[in-house]
Amino acid sequence: MPAKSSSTGLTESDRNDMEPEFWHERWALGETGFHQLEFNVHMQAFIDRLGVHAGDHIFVPLCGKSRDMLWLLGRGFHVCGIEISRQAVEDFFSENQLNPRVDELPDAVLFAHGNLDIYCADFFKADSSRMLPIHAVYDRASLVALPPAKRGIYVELLTDLIPDRTRCLLLTCDYPQQEMSGPPFSVTPVEVNQLFGPRYLIDHVHSQDALVNEPRFRQKGLTRFDEHVFILQKKG
Repeated sequence: MPAKSSSTGLTESDRNDMEPEFWHERWALGETGFHQLEFNVHMQAFIDRLGVHAGDHIFVPLCGKSRDMLWLLGRGFHVCGIEISRQAVEDFFSENQLNPRVDELPDAVLFAHGNLDIYCADFFKADSSRMLPIHAVYDRASLVALPPAKRGIYVELLTDLIPDRTRCLLLTCDYPQQEMSGPPFSVTPVEVNQLFGPRYLIDHVHSQDALVNEPRFRQKGLTRFDEHVFILQKKG
């Protein structure tokens, strides 16, 4: 049996599963428990803390087919997402009765409709400079979708992409990692400070015990499931 890391509960196979093939398979099999039908309550409560206004560009990394993008569009924002699974992107547009323009690019496929651009590409390999300008970032399910080895790389890529003083709304979950295999993975407030502290101001604006509202996680045997909300601002 593959050895597990005592700190994460991950096997070497788990780490390999985070490669693109893992996500393509999850979407193909419909194993997308991370997808939420309702608009995220924390997004609605804290989006104004980003200091953005109608017409500003909000970047949603690893966006999947998140319906939160519809809510952001409804607020008048220009939304730009990136997602590795073409099925997820196509499902987003078909399920919401939107007919996008599709442009083939050297390292991505752009699906565009009105104020929405979704790039079907690997965030870790694509040329993200075409997504500029970015006025704010909304990360509900990106950081928690990544195993520990990729989180630092993700933070560096994201930081290099956005201008100084750009604010990010970051949502994470925190639970005993050994009780459940991710994703979503447990990312503690301590780790958020370690990852973002060198280049961001960090405001931990909200925490709550969410296990009572997450029956699927109770069924998996979790004894604790906390949600955390952060406002990050890239230092100038």
